[in-house]
Amino acid sequence: MSKMLKLALALSSIFFLADTAYTCPDGEHGHSHAHTGTRTKRAFPQVPLQTPTRPLVWQDFNVIHTTDTHGWLLGHQHLSEPEPNYSGDFGDFASFVSHMKNIAEEKGVDLLLVDSGDVHDGTGLSDGFPPGQLDAHASNQFIKLLPYDLLTIGNHELSDGFPVAQDMLNDFAPFWNGRYLTSNVNITIFNQTLGKNVSKPIGNRFVKFLSPIKKRRITSLGVLFDFTGNAAGTTVQTVEDMVQEQWFAEAIAEEPDLFLLVGHMPVSRDKWPVVFDAIRAVHKTTPILIFGGHSHIRDCLQMDGRSMSLESGRYMETIGWMSVNLDEGLNIFDPFARTRNLTFSRRYLDQNRVTYQFHTQTNNFSFDTRDGENITKGLNKLAASFDLSEFFGTAPQDFFLSRAPFPSNQSILSLFVDEAAPVALAINNTRANFSKVIFTNSGEMRYDILAGAFTKNDQFVALPFADAFLVFPNVSFGIAKGVLDGLNGQSEDVKRALFEDRESKLYAKGSVDHIYNAWLREMSMQYNAALKRRALFGPPFGPPFGPPPVAKSLGYVTNDSCIASAGVGDDIPHVAIPFFDTPDFVGTTVPNITDESAPIDVVFINFIEDSIIKVMNQLANGTESFTANDSLPYTSLLANQIFGIFAQVAWNS
Repeated sequence: MSKMLKLALALSSIFFLADTAYTCPDGEHGHSHAHTGTRTKRAFPQVPLQTPTRPLVWQDFNVIHTTDTHGWLLGHQHLSEPEPNYSGDFGDFASFVSHMKNIAEEKGVDLLLVDSGDVHDGTGLSDGFPPGQLDAHASNQFIKLLPYDLLTIGNHELSDGFPVAQDMLNDFAPFWNGRYLTSNVNITIFNQTLGKNVSKPIGNRFVKFLSPIKKRRITSLGVLFDFTGNAAGTTVQTVEDMVQEQWFAEAIAEEPDLFLLVGHMPVSRDKWPVVFDAIRAVHKTTPILIFGGHSHIRDCLQMDGRSMSLESGRYMETIGWMSVNLDEGLNIFDPFARTRNLTFSRRYLDQNRVTYQFHTQTNNFSFDTRDGENITKGLNKLAASFDLSEFFGTAPQDFFLSRAPFPSNQSILSLFVDEAAPVALAINNTRANFSKVIFTNSGEMRYDILAGAFTKNDQFVALPFADAFLVFPNVSFGIAKGVLDGLNGQSEDVKRALFEDRESKLYAKGSVDHIYNAWLREMSMQYNAALKRRALFGPPFGPPFGPPPVAKSLGYVTNDSCIASAGVGDDIPHVAIPFFDTPDFVGTTVPNITDESAPIDVVFINFIEDSIIKVMNQLANGTESFTANDSLPYTSLLANQIFGIFAQVAWNS
């Protein structure tokens, strides 16, 4: 019995799917599971979705790419734009991959499936596990049901504590038979034979294998950016040090037909050039394909004419596609064939059934495979076992992270500080009647709250962090009233220097909000500028310089650096998502107190304690002194419970 079949049967037992049959033996993913006969069609999406505008460009080597899925295996289920664009689930994706593998086999070309890490942290499927279980252990079993050819580790696989990293070592990595790559990530475990702790890679440092159809020789590595927020007992080697290792030199010494690199590292403005240059120093013209991640954006970069680097978004919103005609370099009658630029194509696919059916030439009757259907059923069983549909209340409207200005009645930050936190923190709190101000960093919120049922899963999605609330009790009002301005109100030069220093440190610890937000800001600005040019000068100023006339719905409008060589990357033209800057820190309205010496509570998320202490000491100017020893627990509630409690109180009338 194959490993894939054993795993499927185990899942079948766990979720009581007695009618389920998983049949994807290792190495044989080309067979069809399309429905025939009496099978019923799947319901159409509840919101009409745009159809892709053109077929994918198939060449002799093709890759489907996922990254930063963060537990979004049931897709995006709300109806507010642009959520329906990403409404496919992991079962739909499995059906898509199965059909695409069949198409590749019929065409006689290679098709690989790769992932660039961060499968933890983001929804209730990964984070809503009962006590005694591990983050994403259950949801990871469904990732094993897809025929991934290469995977790599993300920072979130290392930041949730040693037991989670150990689970990746013991359960996830071994399943992939050497194809789960952790070139610069080790874990320290006790070796029974040696009788001491040893440091070893969680997965494999590299792998060499043959492509499935054309039997091309492939050398692959899996690289993590210089992450410093990893759990004790794990180590992340810097990229510069990694390429100096003897194993690295040995891994790249023999020339393959291509290098296929996967890594949880952005393809722009990070250290892929360090890896690229180390390979190019040995192999001047060998094709190099890079699949990155981490910064949650759609991006593409070519470091030379015989390489391409692709990053495919976040949260199961985007499926990446890259293809290249490697046969261009095999022309024996052209002495310069191995040095000429290769023809690459790339595409960013909106993750939904309409996209999948268009590119596989199927319909709602023929698209679903048995494996895909059963994955969807299993995911829904898992969600039910975690009680993720527990109803807290009905959100009366959308509340946005960056699509609405702050402050405003559509801002989730305004919702948190003006309503949710004051209401929730007052419940069963002995200091509820004391005057107070409440502060948090805006990065505490991770996703929008969307109109309709607000469930346990939505609570995980909107604010997943189990941060505590602390208080400095009885602070002089004259100090407390200046804290928020002190956190946000430096001069522009000072703010810029502090911002760059803070973002650099936060990035090393895993934060990418500033990169994703900068991308959204630029996208919105470029789109609005294009609208103005189009209004002034007419339709010739179309894509990539202006919005395509067929764009109907909100979504990503990507202008990457590959647009000149490979054309527009977005599979479907969209209207750019509006973007508004928000402050780094937000707080409740300062009480109307005239006595500067009156006592007031300063309440805050423990994540920003250092910043709060620094500002308060600056404001005190020697008259008072604040240290971490002076802060006290304010409530037993954690940050990730606030919206759920508020919804039960305010959204059930």
